[in-house]
Amino acid sequence: MALLERAARAAGPIALLYWRRSPQAWDKPGDAGPVSEADLAVDRALRETLTAARPGYGWLSEETPDDLARLGHEDLFIVDPIDGTRAYLAGEKEFALSLAVVRSGRVSAGVVHLPARDLTYRAALGGPAWCNDRVIRASERTSLSGAKLMTNRANLEPGDWPGGVPQIERVFRSSLAYRLCLAAEGQADAMLTLRPTWEWDSAAGSLIAGAAGCEICDRFGQTLQFNREDPRSAGLIAAPPGLMQGLLRGLGQSRACISPGGG
Repeated sequence: MALLERAARAAGPIALLYWRRSPQAWDKPGDAGPVSEADLAVDRALRETLTAARPGYGWLSEETPDDLARLGHEDLFIVDPIDGTRAYLAGEKEFALSLAVVRSGRVSAGVVHLPARDLTYRAALGGPAWCNDRVIRASERTSLSGAKLMTNRANLEPGDWPGGVPQIERVFRSSLAYRLCLAAEGQADAMLTLRPTWEWDSAAGSLIAGAAGCEICDRFGQTLQFNREDPRSAGLIAAPPGLMQGLLRGLGQSRACISPGGG
């Protein structure tokens, strides 16, 4: 965790160097969203720092061509150099550097750093979740009705909710990793996305939310696994136990398969 935090804080100023200065940006193939020269610069810096410190670890990053040799590594770095690139390019502050270590398919350490807000969320497996110098805890809410749910409108289509679309207060941030951290500190009661979710978006934040007291699963209630050949999960839900059951019932599923502690 300490290594991830040092790397994130060292790379944060690189992101800020380009921020609000019209960096070169372009769209990725296959409607995969935008990328900028800042994403690539941060990715290079993180890879140099992390792989120099742990040369035997594998590497998976949104902005590095995937090398399936990573599947042969017990330990792996999973990185999103700038999560929330659209927000970043719009000059907004809600972008994050998301860094995680995965061991045998499970996240063992995670850091989500927001350089424009000077916020650093972090957790190690079995320990508490932190934001800067304070321990954070997830909401203890049990009633789904009226809950504050971190999600976008597309996730509230009636066709996805055979149990009925819940009556919730919807809030949203561009960075998925940041959304997980807001659920971790109780700024939202839960976080949900039903779309396929890349491991680099979810790895660090899912551990932080789990360490803060959330249950973590995909949209079908299944435990997340990391460093898979196809590095995506079937959506992602982070919620305290009482809310998790209500969300899964609404989605026509039965239960969450991972207890607080996360990853």
